[in-house]
Amino acid sequence: MKLPEINEANKYMGLYVVDFGDHCGVGFTAEEVAELLESERFADVQVYKVHRANPDGTMELKGVTKEAFQLEAGMFFYAADEKTARADFRRLTAWSDTQLPPARCKTQLTNTDNTHLIALIYPAEFDEAFSQWLLDGHYRTAGQVEGGTGAVQQYYDAEPNILERKQLWPSSSIEHFQGEALLEATNRAIVR
Repeated sequence: MKLPEINEANKYMGLYVVDFGDHCGVGFTAEEVAELLESERFADVQVYKVHRANPDGTMELKGVTKEAFQLEAGMFFYAADEKTARADFRRLTAWSDTQLPPARCKTQLTNTDNTHLIALIYPAEFDEAFSQWLLDGHYRTAGQVEGGTGAVQQYYDAEPNILERKQLWPSSSIEHFQGEALLEATNRAIVR
């Protein structure tokens, strides 16, 4: 794969390079990659995330599996009682008001069989970004923590009683291409 010459490589950090086989496109968002991967036309593309960018315009890429765009990952914070769980939930949602999350996610305060927990569920591709987001917010709880894609399925299978829920949205300064505009973008070496 030969990348085009990139000016200001740092502005591509966190975006994606899609290798279409005969050419590649630099600068797709996760939402755009997910839409491309849903199409049979782009079933065989390779996807890379811009992991690091250097001042000389070179970039370090990290391969991303197609499944990462289809799976949900999550973190589950257990609490000793409902009062503690509600306080932990309020702290998490307050942090999201101060610093928007890296991607769309859902938070839920739940209980099942005297177990109280806060669920944070998001697209699996953003697992590292959510870990960093929580670290940046100094979010800590006193109870056990579980995480990953398997933990999400176990959570859904348990059919917990949802006491509170809140959908969180990221701030996005990047307009996402959809439909015909996205198809047209697949023909460009530099998408944005």
